Amino acid sequence: VQLQASGGGLVQAGASLRLSCVVSGGALRTYTITWFRQAPGKERGFVASITWSGGTYYEDSAKGRFTISRDNAKNTVFLQMNSLKPEDTGTYSCAAGRPVVSAISDGSMYYYWGQGTQVTVSS
Repeated sequence: VQLQASGGGLVQAGASLRLSCVVSGGALRTYTITWFRQAPGKERGFVASITWSGGTYYEDSAKGRFTISRDNAKNTVFLQMNSLKPEDTGTYSCAAGRPVVSAISDGSMYYYWGQGTQVTVSS
């Protein structure tokens, strides 16, 4: 299974971006897909997840601003990010796995990772 993340860029605070994660070599519908973010000098952190059944989970700062969705027919997961803030800056990576909900934010629970796409939000 391979994951390809794209859609990052340099934007001003308040702008929007839509990230895409295309999954190949496996059936997207059988995986939970999660976006993680790593900012310079910080540990990788959980951003948002969508389970195989369509359940969605967000980190607190993403709630109300970010929306994660999936198109199983296109084997693609999207992360719509609105009202971006400078603290959203980082490398966003998507990962595929089958974690239980209580461990959904634990990166070690994921089998496959994409290469990451850079998001930079200027103030």
